[in-house]
Amino acid sequence: MEALEVFFEIHTDLERESPGLDRCTRQAFEMLPAMNGPVILDIGCGPGAATMELARLSNGDVTGLDFHQPFLDRLNAKIEAAGLSSRVRTVHGSMSEMAFPEGSFDVLWAEGSIYVIGFGKGLREWARFLKPEGYLVASEVVWLRPDPPPEVRKFWEANYPGIRTIPENLEQVAACGYRLIGLFSLPEDAWWVGDYDPVEKRLEGLQKKYSDNPEALVVLEEEHKEIDMYRRYSQWYGSVFFVMQKQEAIPT
Repeated sequence: MEALEVFFEIHTDLERESPGLDRCTRQAFEMLPAMNGPVILDIGCGPGAATMELARLSNGDVTGLDFHQPFLDRLNAKIEAAGLSSRVRTVHGSMSEMAFPEGSFDVLWAEGSIYVIGFGKGLREWARFLKPEGYLVASEVVWLRPDPPPEVRKFWEANYPGIRTIPENLEQVAACGYRLIGLFSLPEDAWWVGDYDPVEKRLEGLQKKYSDNPEALVVLEEEHKEIDMYRRYSQWYGSVFFVMQKQEAIPT
């Protein structure tokens, strides 16, 4: 069994695929100015918790983009059940190779997903899909303190070398041609209730299922390790929402 198959078995049918809560999505959205029926792209939408909340909050047209079709299938079922098919849709694709016309969206939303491409790269490459003075909202894992212990620093440098402090990310915001509207850190329950608690419960069952499968156990151990890191070192790192507005000229 391939590692990716085990990973998706861990994450199948979970409400979220990254730290977050509906109230955090609302808090970030309410930092934007009032818009009449905005066109929104939810990048790396997963099973669509944020996509559905954005549809409720905005009364706009929302597109959820993800490369994993089972996530989109689940989101499509939610859209149909909520009667939102007229203004919410899904697109199967990669955030690295988006084929939308330039200037298509009022808002780009990347809740817990921009790390896949990297914070600075996402800001630079996605800007062309925004309308003039459009908005990019992204939550990103950051160092909350500049002095993390060696164990947690080694863990994150191995798993996400792009992790930076908030001031370092703000330098990228300005360098990539955005104006910061505001930011806030996700509370710890966004990590536990929104992500790690349901994953830990899933791991318990899979540990028994794959007790004689060394390759699968390696994947499960990595999930356990990530959760343990947050349990022990959450004061040193967290997830921060950055709410930004594209400026007229984006630096090259």
